[in-house]
Amino acid sequence: MSVEERVEKKRPPPRKGGLAGIASNGYVIGAAVFASMGGFLFGYDQGVMSNLLTTENFGSQFPRIYSDADTKGWIVGILQLGAWVGALTNGPIAQKFSRKYSMMIAVVIFTLGSALQSGARNEGFIFGGRFIAGFAVGMLSHVVPMYQSEISPPEIRGALVSLQQFSITIGILVSFWLDYGFHFIGGTTCDRRGSSVYTGASNGDRNSFDPYNDVPPGGCDGQKESSWRVPLALQIVPALTLGIGMTFFPFSPRWLMSQGRDEEALHVVAKLRRLPPHDDRIQLEWLEIKAAVEFDRETTNEYYPGKRGFKLAVSQYALLFQRLGLFRRLAIGCIMQFFQQFTGINAIIYYAPTIFSNLGLDGNTTSLLATGVVGIVNCIFTIPAILWMDRFGRRKLLMIGALGMFASHAIVAGISGKYDGRFSDNPSAGWAGVAFIYIFIANFAYSWGPIGWVLPSEIFPASIRSKAMSITTSANWMMNFVIGRATPTMIRDIKFGTYIFFAVFCLLMFFWILWFVPETKNKTLEEMDIVFKDNSSAVDSERMRRVNERVGLTAAGSLRHDKPTSAATDEEKSGAEHVSSHGS
Repeated sequence: MSVEERVEKKRPPPRKGGLAGIASNGYVIGAAVFASMGGFLFGYDQGVMSNLLTTENFGSQFPRIYSDADTKGWIVGILQLGAWVGALTNGPIAQKFSRKYSMMIAVVIFTLGSALQSGARNEGFIFGGRFIAGFAVGMLSHVVPMYQSEISPPEIRGALVSLQQFSITIGILVSFWLDYGFHFIGGTTCDRRGSSVYTGASNGDRNSFDPYNDVPPGGCDGQKESSWRVPLALQIVPALTLGIGMTFFPFSPRWLMSQGRDEEALHVVAKLRRLPPHDDRIQLEWLEIKAAVEFDRETTNEYYPGKRGFKLAVSQYALLFQRLGLFRRLAIGCIMQFFQQFTGINAIIYYAPTIFSNLGLDGNTTSLLATGVVGIVNCIFTIPAILWMDRFGRRKLLMIGALGMFASHAIVAGISGKYDGRFSDNPSAGWAGVAFIYIFIANFAYSWGPIGWVLPSEIFPASIRSKAMSITTSANWMMNFVIGRATPTMIRDIKFGTYIFFAVFCLLMFFWILWFVPETKNKTLEEMDIVFKDNSSAVDSERMRRVNERVGLTAAGSLRHDKPTSAATDEEKSGAEHVSSHGS
């Protein structure tokens, strides 16, 4: 009797997803939580600069960054530019040195970048530190979801990879409120006499601080340097925690298998599932991983015989564009990342104090307080995705979220267009606009935020996953850079048209999901071939049959690769048909 036949005869009831599934996988959740601290670093570094750009002591030392919209766009965007480079180059690093060591290398680089920012004495240090920290964040954003997906059982994979987005929201939340608290050190104004002595005060300008003319002789005698240096330095603490903590957690079993370390992979799977290595369920999962890795290796060798090292890496990148099934996956992953950024989420996150000020919130402190609430809403509404994504699936949440964000942007555009320049006479309109900004954040948090990371992490075969995700993640960062760079100019020049711009993209996202994106919930990483029909050709099917026979999975070959599982829902089958009919 084969392994899979024995498993079918003694298979326990299906494991639960969501919170119950997480609670039953303590070791896996521990590894995933520590890995997701990479998301915390991204969120913190993303959010901390948002509020520091409105801090007067920071403005007194970097007046061009404080007062010039274009330079402000660059100081925000340089982090994303570094992250784009980091994500794009991390694929070979994660494949050669492991997912685990890739994270630890990123921690060292991030610590250097953070130190340069917190100790900066001129713009060069700020820009350089932001780029270096961004490079590390890009590495982490590439490798963390991949690591989480590769150690997770399918019934809770969505929940665990969602921890990446949840950690980003926690990082943003912590940075917002730390900025708000440190904002009061020495006072909230550069001049201890208050804003009434500033040159713009006589014109009724609420944001009247001019860093070129209003700084007292000798520098600010009110707000202290620690109001911005300490928040920048504090991000080193979670970075070191991540680096030290990951030494206690395992390598990815799929990476171990790809390196020929089969026995070590078996023991890691057993440890992750809390079952003995000889348990038939562990043996079956181990053999499925082995078959998938062997299949991908044979496919690569057949397409590119004799190639090694850099030439093989280039050829594998090229393979993503040459095979239709892989290109479908790559297109979905990249477009998902593109749309995630064109929801407008980071336009809000990066420039929330400016946006709230434009909606009539009076005073810098009030705008910072409202920005802190953005972090709370973002964090709270990410939790439903962790609890229910593996129950309701990816497609439904993405479509509902897209419509919610479309409506929110449209309403804020209408309010901003009608009352622009007159919010002081219509404060309720301004607060209504703020409320719909919060509703927008909520709709993003349970849908495109976490699923934007989950979907690309689960659709690629093991041998090419690292390189494929480096492309999809770098697409996210490049679009992130575009949004961060363009938003200040958009707010200044087209005003409420900024919200209309993002609303249009949110509507497009709805139809893209409806027509082109398959459902992937409860599919193992090895079963994704069914969804994307990679093995429909006779050559690939024959190769998979040979691999399955060689590793001892004769029956599993038909179970996993010839037809969808009987448990597939109508929506999952419909999603696969979408890919087949629209991806050709």
